[in-house]
Amino acid sequence: MNVEIDRRPIWIIVISKGLRPLFFLGLGLLFLYLINLPTPEGLTIQGQRAISLFVVCMILWVTGMLPLAITSLFAIVTVPLLGILDRKETYALFGNEAVFFILGAFIIAGAVMHSGLSSRIALAIMNRFGSTQTGLLASIYLLAASLSFFMSEHAVAAMLFPIVLEIAKGLNLRPGKSSYGKALFLSLAWGCVIGGVATFLGGARVPLAVGMLKEATGVNIDFFEYMVVVFPTVLILLLIGYLGVTKFFPSEIEDMHLAKMLFDRKMKEIGKIAYMEYSVGIVMAITIFFWMFFGAWLGIANIAIVSVVGLFVLKLVRWKDIEEYVNWGIILMYGGAITLGTAMERSGAAAWIANTVISDWASSPYAIIAVFSLLTILLTEGMSNAAVIAILLPVGIGMAGKFNIEPKIITYAIAVPAGLAFCFPMSTPANAIAVSSGYVTTRDMAKAGAVMMLLAWIVFNLVARFYWPMVGIKV
Repeated sequence: MNVEIDRRPIWIIVISKGLRPLFFLGLGLLFLYLINLPTPEGLTIQGQRAISLFVVCMILWVTGMLPLAITSLFAIVTVPLLGILDRKETYALFGNEAVFFILGAFIIAGAVMHSGLSSRIALAIMNRFGSTQTGLLASIYLLAASLSFFMSEHAVAAMLFPIVLEIAKGLNLRPGKSSYGKALFLSLAWGCVIGGVATFLGGARVPLAVGMLKEATGVNIDFFEYMVVVFPTVLILLLIGYLGVTKFFPSEIEDMHLAKMLFDRKMKEIGKIAYMEYSVGIVMAITIFFWMFFGAWLGIANIAIVSVVGLFVLKLVRWKDIEEYVNWGIILMYGGAITLGTAMERSGAAAWIANTVISDWASSPYAIIAVFSLLTILLTEGMSNAAVIAILLPVGIGMAGKFNIEPKIITYAIAVPAGLAFCFPMSTPANAIAVSSGYVTTRDMAKAGAVMMLLAWIVFNLVARFYWPMVGIKV
């Protein structure tokens, strides 16, 4: 049994132990104060209670004093207890289509990684294009992005990390000193971040936002429509990101024969492609095809679950092989976020906040898009992107009615920037994984990431202004 000894001074230990109960006591008193205030004009008592619960959950999400999933469970149980929604309606919201799509996507991605297909693709591409320092950097960057179109960006970063780390060591790059080493790991992180917003599969935040939109308004965004609207932003940011990495961290490496030797050895180790890899790849390809072209008709969650059942019927995967890839905490978190967002919308709280607080910040539809996308991209640097969506989307949907904007436009303005976190390790696991290598520091990431964050916000708004009307998204 491992025993850890806390070597901090006793006064620090006492304060840290004592602050936690004081925090929750203070939060409880704040909650009681908010729900007992005189109800403002234009707001129902249910709306006041929804806002009070919303404030408490927001504080817990931002501070991280409780796990995200536990905060969401607290929201689910408190909504009916406060009479905001009835129990049957509240717990039915957890069965939202987005929750089951996320579950299915986790399992399918887990099957792809467990089969070894994803690692084989990664090594084959890097072996083919990694004979030069620019080719290797571009292959890692674009590979991370393209894989994040089809798998969780977090999983892609975790899968590619050991390969990139072995490359850095094989090239004898000095951790924290080598400019090329910094570029390699920043390319891994930024490729995952940018690629992760391209489809519903790069992260669960987009299905969450789409689920909240459908629950609140009945309006749906299908898989193919989302890709058409977002893809120009992704392509432009991929180009800017690559130019940024090479500009901030120019390569000092010329001889790449060591990397080539590493790839040759790895390709020999994995051998020929196996039946399991072929079969899982075919199931994945068929699933994506149906998501793209039949998702609106059949339902993306239905397609995902049928594919999962097919994997088990064909004995391509066992539950014990893929359960480690299913992040139950994320699923619980999204169920709670959808419940809280629906409570805010149906009680009238979201519309009231939009009318009395945020409406002063913007006077036109494009200004609203700029404000919400800026708030989102700033908040997502310091907290969970799912929490950002849970906080801003109900208010944004409430504001859409006042300015006669389609609710799906507000959803795009929040869901896409919520994935564009470039500055800090705590912003997204992809960034944290890159920094954990020791080759790129938090300072390196923050300096380059701040520029990238600003450019990403500008690009997003320019695409909204000039491209969206061309594909039928009229602001």
